Amino acid sequence: MITTYALVAIVVLAIIFVKMAVVIIPQSETKIIERLGKYYATLKPGINIIIPIVDKAKSIVTLNRGRYIYSNSIDLREQVYDFDRQNVITKDNIQMQINALLYFQIVDPFKAVYEINNLPNAIEKLTQTTLRNIIGEMELDQTLTSRDTINTKLRGVLDDATNKWGIKVNRVELQDIIPPESVLTAMEKQMQAERNKRATILTSEGEKQAQILQSEGDKAATINRAEANKQQAILKAEGEATARIRKAEAEAVAIQKITEAVGESTNPANYLLAQKYIQMLDQVAQGDKTKTVFLPYEASNLMGSIGGIKELFKGE
Repeated sequence: MITTYALVAIVVLAIIFVKMAVVIIPQSETKIIERLGKYYATLKPGINIIIPIVDKAKSIVTLNRGRYIYSNSIDLREQVYDFDRQNVITKDNIQMQINALLYFQIVDPFKAVYEINNLPNAIEKLTQTTLRNIIGEMELDQTLTSRDTINTKLRGVLDDATNKWGIKVNRVELQDIIPPESVLTAMEKQMQAERNKRATILTSEGEKQAQILQSEGDKAATINRAEANKQQAILKAEGEATARIRKAEAEAVAIQKITEAVGESTNPANYLLAQKYIQMLDQVAQGDKTKTVFLPYEASNLMGSIGGIKELFKGE
């Protein structure tokens, strides 16, 4: 009976010993093993054999749901820390709240365990102080419009500072930048003023362009009217000149005919002059009978012209 109990106890102890000696590490995880309090090995994913009681896994502080806990497994995947909002002051003395997301990865488990006591807390404090320094060198407007610049600077500083902890900071993202209510109100008024300014400028530019186009249209219309009047005057002058030439040619032909009719011994001018006198007297006779008409001609000249007409018709 005693032998049976001893055998069962030995089997149980053997099972416990094997269970404690065999350590299975999941993929993307590792453990730091200390032998009698001194670093011994970094376990790789898969099956690993250790000496129970003599070998012990070193614990590390991790952040789980906003609480710091101890764990003997080290996660080698990229992790995200969401830090609480913190107050920062800009270069122009504006206080605002900022919270950030930090993406990092443990690349050297040995340093992450032995070079820093509380890794998440150290990263959080370093991020806060670095963020305050960066924001303190920038004015409010620059802070609100330069998130990429802040992220780049913050990632560079954190990556250099955490290198000795075996940490690789991949990227940093600013979630919220919240200025005070008074600043937000002032910014809204400023934005409204800028919009009104742009609207006024666009309106004035439109009116200016409309006036320019109107003046150019008036100018073109004036030029076209001037050209039309010029062409009209030229054509009218050419027409009058042509009419005078034709009239003169007709009168020359008429004088030639008269000369042929009265003969070369008689001056055709006397005939024409007498004809004009007769036409004028006819018009005077048909005019207003109550008016006195003074003829600015000598009676002897008039009678001489009439006599000349008489002589002309004698030949006929």
